[in-house]
Amino acid sequence: MQRLILAPVTLALALAAGSGCRPKAVRGGDGTENPNLDNAAMSTGLDRVDLEDLMKKNMASLTSSPIWNNWKSAESPPVVAIWPIKNDTSEHLDDQMLTLLSDMETELINGGVVAVVSRERQREMMAEANMQQGADFNPAMAAQLGRQIGAQYFLTGKLQAVDERQKGERRVQYTLFMQVIEVENSLVRFQTKSERTKAIVR
Repeated sequence: MQRLILAPVTLALALAAGSGCRPKAVRGGDGTENPNLDNAAMSTGLDRVDLEDLMKKNMASLTSSPIWNNWKSAESPPVVAIWPIKNDTSEHLDDQMLTLLSDMETELINGGVVAVVSRERQREMMAEANMQQGADFNPAMAAQLGRQIGAQYFLTGKLQAVDERQKGERRVQYTLFMQVIEVENSLVRFQTKSERTKAIVR
């Protein structure tokens, strides 16, 4: 009789312990029970928080620069297009880079100072001209594309990383460079950078 009573209790305890070890999905962000979920780093790779921080620092430098002031005082809004940011790291970051470009486009549009060429339209024109999306900024290609889409300036840049490992620890230092290049003469009118470090320590 005692065995019959103990068996279900033991089984219930085993199931409870087992269910506690299984991973479960949680929701994070503003308005949820885990508002700080995005703040924790899960790896040394770049995530949305990192890219947003890098982008916002660079855009803050741009919007406080002399060229931005010139654009604000121009008779008509200058036309700006975004040339794809080159990924010079060893990481596969295609999705992250698309997010970065979208965030840059949003910041430019909402700044209300420049007219921004749709990235969809730009992609179509690049495809027609057989230009590679992830290619380095090429002045000749940029001039050709700029004439086709009516851009006076390109906002572009590159992402680089220094990766160090030692005794089971790892540190990756990321740098996002940003430039504004005038289409007509390929002159660099603005340049800045922002930095972010990710690490795995014991």
